[in-house]
Amino acid sequence: MILFNTSLLTYNNDRNRKTMNYSLDKNVSHLLFTLIIGLATLGSARAQQVLQLEDCLKMAKANNNNIRAAQENVEAAKEAKQQRDIAGKPTLDGSVMGFYFGRPLNSLLPEYAVNPGVSVGQDIYSGGRTKLSRSAAAKSLEIEETRKLLTTSDVQYNTTRAYWQFVASHEQVKLARQSIKQLETLYNDFNTQYQAGIIYKNDVLRAKVQLTESELALRRAKDALLIAEDNLKQIIGISDSAYVIIADTSISTGEALFVNAGGITTQADNAEIGILKKSLESAEIQRQLLKAESLPSVRLGANGIMSMGKQGVNPSNNSNFLASYYGMLNVNVPIFDWGVRKRRVREQDHRINAQSLQLKDRTEQINIELKQAYLQLDQCHQRISLTSLSLQQAGENLKLSNDRLKAGTITGRDVLEAQTIWLQAYNNVIDAKIELKIAEANVNRILNK
Repeated sequence: MILFNTSLLTYNNDRNRKTMNYSLDKNVSHLLFTLIIGLATLGSARAQQVLQLEDCLKMAKANNNNIRAAQENVEAAKEAKQQRDIAGKPTLDGSVMGFYFGRPLNSLLPEYAVNPGVSVGQDIYSGGRTKLSRSAAAKSLEIEETRKLLTTSDVQYNTTRAYWQFVASHEQVKLARQSIKQLETLYNDFNTQYQAGIIYKNDVLRAKVQLTESELALRRAKDALLIAEDNLKQIIGISDSAYVIIADTSISTGEALFVNAGGITTQADNAEIGILKKSLESAEIQRQLLKAESLPSVRLGANGIMSMGKQGVNPSNNSNFLASYYGMLNVNVPIFDWGVRKRRVREQDHRINAQSLQLKDRTEQINIELKQAYLQLDQCHQRISLTSLSLQQAGENLKLSNDRLKAGTITGRDVLEAQTIWLQAYNNVIDAKIELKIAEANVNRILNK
């Protein structure tokens, strides 16, 4: 009896131990599973970015490749300007030369020697070329800075357009899902009425076809959403693995802006016009540089020389060491070149005249573009009013068609047509709102805002 109780106690202890081990293993597994899910969720949360339009514009300004390339050109122009700024200052050069002469020259000259030397040079007069070169470099820097402003304006326009196209793609997906939901309800109602013998099977088939088309439209809308997201991420310079969430879930519009087209003039701070004006000024500086080539130039130089080698290096005392110096004044006066310099100046005159005409023509074109942009903005506001009214009427027509179908006064075909009209009207509203946002961005692009 005691042996039986001992065996039973041992069995129960082993069973309890196994139960505890099982519970412990289960808890550990649950903890690890929870930890893995938590880390995955955390990683997903880190990859998500909720962005507003202002965020996208800031990120594009900091990360866009075109803006970064424009900044590199600005830095290169700064380096070139610094090079021109120090031009005309004294220069210091050093040199070392060694020689060895074999027979029979070593009987006439020192057999070997090392000759270090140093020279200092200073331009005294260059016909104004040094000053003009500095002015040209400064003007090039201004052009690159203005070009960066123009690039930034274009990138902001593209960012704004990509952002609202992304919003529009979300709207299209929502609309497609809503249309599917409505058509599914309509299809089920038609099927029920067909089973009851109220309508024909053809109405059920039409609803099924339209439902299938809506499902395909949803697929296309989702694909367009992926492309719009990739396009936005490329412009603002974020990783392809990031998941973008837009803050705007709908497209809102402001008050209508009615403009007198005859009173619109191009803003003076338009970047493209600024580049053309600065390029014309740079061409004029180049013309002055070409004229300066016909003027004399004066350069003063001083050189120190030293020679160490075999005896005989110094001819005055036949020693192995020589040290001396000498100065030079170089005056260069252009005399005759068959009229090449004058022809270069006349060539530059023609180029300046051509650039002046291009500036005038482009100014007129931008003036027209700005007028068109404002008129397009007004048209978009008017289109929004009209499409919103059409959507309201299509919604009322769809509701009335459903009521009449229930009353038996119309067929299912009429309801499907009303559904199609409502869907098209909703699409027109989305397109009109997106066109308005892009038209606003286009005006800002032309004005470089």
